[in-house]
Amino acid sequence: NVIAHELAHSWSGNLVTNAVWADGWLNEGFTSYIEERLCEVLYGVEYTLQSQALAWAEIQRYIASNGVTTLYAPAGNSAVAYTKGALFLHTIERIIGRAAIDRYLRSYFDRHAFQPMTTAQFLEDFRAHVVRADAALEAQLLLDEWAYQPGLPANAQEPQPQGFVEVARAVAAFNAGAAPDPAWGGWTTFQRQRFLQTLPRELPAARLAALEAAYGLNEVGNSEVLFDWLSLALRNGFEPSAASARRFLTSMGRNKFVQPLFRTMTEQGAWGQALARDIYAAARPTYHPIVQRNIDRLVQTP
Repeated sequence: NVIAHELAHSWSGNLVTNAVWADGWLNEGFTSYIEERLCEVLYGVEYTLQSQALAWAEIQRYIASNGVTTLYAPAGNSAVAYTKGALFLHTIERIIGRAAIDRYLRSYFDRHAFQPMTTAQFLEDFRAHVVRADAALEAQLLLDEWAYQPGLPANAQEPQPQGFVEVARAVAAFNAGAAPDPAWGGWTTFQRQRFLQTLPRELPAARLAALEAAYGLNEVGNSEVLFDWLSLALRNGFEPSAASARRFLTSMGRNKFVQPLFRTMTEQGAWGQALARDIYAAARPTYHPIVQRNIDRLVQTP
């Protein structure tokens, strides 16, 4: 999906480019939507629904944290420019139909090729070529609310992948004291992420040890799944995951993974703060200067 995303930037980002950073969702939201359409062709509808459901949960967490969630001039969190932007276009697709949005997007990229675009210009263009003064359609779409108001408008719909129903049952069983579900071995990456993300945030060491023993989580090779596991393990001061955190954070420089994990460690008292300082001393020289600046604020050296 990373390849699909960067390929999609050939149109949204390179061919038609946001005029200023406040309009960045015109790059990333459009590109995320096109990425999901490409992945649907490659991997199927269920795959795409699972991805969208995880993104929905991400933006709900961000809204709950009282972040700035307007598409125009967001606070810089990817949950807004990428996820809310894509969800906006999926909502438009659901209301006007896939054929109609495909016709519009083709004409949009043709008409505005090699030009900058602002949020106001996009809304004006969409109204001129699609809404066409249809008051009922305008009322359905809630265009200005999507672009300029925080949160998600009333016409946003949570994706409902069938594969997450099984995950919810596994989480409920584990919470009731059952052993980790062996179905994990046949799950998709998104199902594994959903399982880890929806477990209780506070778990005793014995239950964390059961998860690690069943699934080999400290050694998992997928960065997204490992991040979700370490987020949970470090939050609970799970010492057996300290070495895994060290390996991950000294070999991975993406801020989306690095900053939250260091923040989690620094919130765990003396144990977590000492671990964060020790890992950061080794990892800092390998990080991008922007990442260094972000972690420098979190990790206080003695």
